[in-house]
Amino acid sequence: MNPDIGELMAAIEANWDERTPIHLASQFYARDAESWFAPYEWDDLGPLTGKDVLHLQCHLGTETQAFARRGARTVTGLDLSAESCAAARRLAPDITFVHANVYEAVLALGGRQFDVVYTGKGALCYLPDLPRWASEVAALLKPGGVAYVVEFHPVLNAIGLVPRSPDDASLLLRKDYSAGRGPRTIDASRTYTDGPALTSATTSYEWAHGLGEVVTALARAGLSVRSLRESDEIPWPRWPSMEPTADGFWRLPASEPRIPLFYALLATAA
Repeated sequence: MNPDIGELMAAIEANWDERTPIHLASQFYARDAESWFAPYEWDDLGPLTGKDVLHLQCHLGTETQAFARRGARTVTGLDLSAESCAAARRLAPDITFVHANVYEAVLALGGRQFDVVYTGKGALCYLPDLPRWASEVAALLKPGGVAYVVEFHPVLNAIGLVPRSPDDASLLLRKDYSAGRGPRTIDASRTYTDGPALTSATTSYEWAHGLGEVVTALARAGLSVRSLRESDEIPWPRWPSMEPTADGFWRLPASEPRIPLFYALLATAA
């Protein structure tokens, strides 16, 4: 019998619990909070002074800290991993971090609503049900509030976020772009960062979500999509051939095809 969604989510939680100390000690995360953001993200979000910001699936809270620095009135992070939340609290004691499944965010946050709900950079692939996620996001927003999703583009996910070997620079489709075939089992002892291997909770699960699926889920939840950017830059070098940009991100060299690697979707509540 196939495991139910609860069992899959429990495996994902255990996997991220074990990843946490490895990521805490890694050079990958030893960078300034704002360096994870493209300039267009701040342009899209506008001034945060006096606003209440929620960061869903925040992991170590690395990016969450940037919202506080930008003047948000309150900043809250929420994550499935208890170990990640505990680490985030140690790193940023002035920010509130809540341990909860994103599907239970409204309940876990006591019905609070926010001016900005931010999520992304490797989050949606761990969610089996996007319509349910979108409903939670909509319920978390104040009237006129902004949902901002910044994610790895489905094209990049289909090529593969992690190279098969250190010298792998191939742009080959290896995974589904679109949803429909259920979870993909990931059994790997290494995470995307430097550092030691996982030893126990090595199995995780991911779901493919096409761009149309994300847009439709938010629209059907009652949000109005205002903009959708596609970018050929990402915050770390996925392939050895990638070149740094003036903003600290990375893109493929001019000799390679221009393909979308990132997207940023902004939607507003009525």
